[in-house]
Amino acid sequence: MSTRRPNRTPSQSKASPQTTRHAGTGKLRIVGGEWRSRQLPVANVEGLRPTPDRIRETLYSWLTGWVAGARCLDAFSGTGALGLEALSRGAEHTTFIEYSPIAAKLLKENLAILKCTTGEVIHTDALQWLNQKATQPFNLVFLDPPFHKGMVAPVCEKLHSNGYLSDNALVYIESEVALGVPEVPAHWQLWKEKTAGQVTCRLFRAG
Repeated sequence: MSTRRPNRTPSQSKASPQTTRHAGTGKLRIVGGEWRSRQLPVANVEGLRPTPDRIRETLYSWLTGWVAGARCLDAFSGTGALGLEALSRGAEHTTFIEYSPIAAKLLKENLAILKCTTGEVIHTDALQWLNQKATQPFNLVFLDPPFHKGMVAPVCEKLHSNGYLSDNALVYIESEVALGVPEVPAHWQLWKEKTAGQVTCRLFRAG
């Protein structure tokens, strides 16, 4: 899974900007929807790689019937694989939050390549961004934060307390197996779960 996460720390993001162009040698492949099989460049940021195809296929099988017309938040977007997949499959809009300036810039460029006007990239820290009150809630939220940083619980709490979730919202969380079931608000219900290697993927009914 993405051990990637340039959203991590400022030191990880500052190392690269002067030494490389935005695109590296990796590729992101959209696995379904309007842009199926389209390949996009991945930012040249250490450790950055897309959520594997098979995991996205599983997730979007779970989400059948939920994506079309949805407003989505990809809170630790990295390559943007999860949010781009949603847009390809008919989501109304996706907001991408990314800390790395290189990854955020290339994600904007990839949206332009796709001629997509329904994705917004915000270059900022996800936890800080979620501190503000929501102006409009989301139907689908994708959380793939840095592993072993204890970020899942505070992010979920902010999503709940600051009004980021619609009445029927679903929240997808990728976390390290060692974490166990992440701490989420008491009323959230675990709906789907799958472990692949050292990563567990969970889908919660949060609305």
